[in-house]
Amino acid sequence: MDGDDSNMHAESYWKANVWLLIKLLTIWGFVSFGCSIILVDWLDQFSFFGFKLGFWFSQQGAILVFICLIFFYAKQMNTLDKKFTSSESKRNGEKRS
Repeated sequence: MDGDDSNMHAESYWKANVWLLIKLLTIWGFVSFGCSIILVDWLDQFSFFGFKLGFWFSQQGAILVFICLIFFYAKQMNTLDKKFTSSESKRNGEKRS
C-alpha cells in the first residue's frame, strides 16, 4: 500500500510540475512569438520609453519576460517541493528539522 501511495504522491508532484511548465511556456510563447512577430504592427502604434512597443518586445521585452518567468518558476518549484516534501514526511511519520 505504501508503494501505491508513494506512486500517487510522485504522480501528483509531476502533474503539478508539468502544468506549471505548460502555463509558463504558453506565456513565453505568446510574448516571444505573439508580441514580437504576430502583433508587432499593432503594437507599434504604442510607444514605450520612446520606442515602438512592437520593436521593444522583439528586442528587450521577450528577454525580460523570460527572465521573470525563470525566477517565478524557481519560486513556485520551491513552494511545490516544500508542499510535497512536508506531506511526504507527515505520511512517513518523520519530523522536519
